[in-house]
Amino acid sequence: MLTTKEQKRAADEISNSSNVIGKGTVLEGNIDTYGNIRIEGKILGNIKSKSKIALGHSSHVEGNISAQNADIEGEVKGKIDIAELLVLKSTAVIHGDISTGKLVVEPGAVFNGGCKMGTVKELKHNENGLRATPSAQEARLN
Repeated sequence: MLTTKEQKRAADEISNSSNVIGKGTVLEGNIDTYGNIRIEGKILGNIKSKSKIALGHSSHVEGNISAQNADIEGEVKGKIDIAELLVLKSTAVIHGDISTGKLVVEPGAVFNGGCKMGTVKELKHNENGLRATPSAQEARLN
């Protein structure tokens, strides 16, 4: 647990931080962040965020995505796990399975894969990075 006001403030700053991968940038490797991230470039790897992921119109991701919330305008080839709200904008192209709490699909979006909605696993940070933990409902079922 966080015990001092300074530690709480530091944790808030980390979770409120924003990251940007600009158009024309190609990144090979995994991204793991507490804060928000906006991607306009190309990512060849997995993306995990405790906050929100925004994939712009020019974005292209080949890998899995895990986050609290996400807005997608670009292309994704991989599995998408979103704890709360996933928004697929009209220009989104998804090739892979989706697991999310709530889903909004704008007319024109393309989605090829399976979809599971409802209570999903909560994302937790630990010393080894992000990991998914079963929801209370899933824990009762197991």
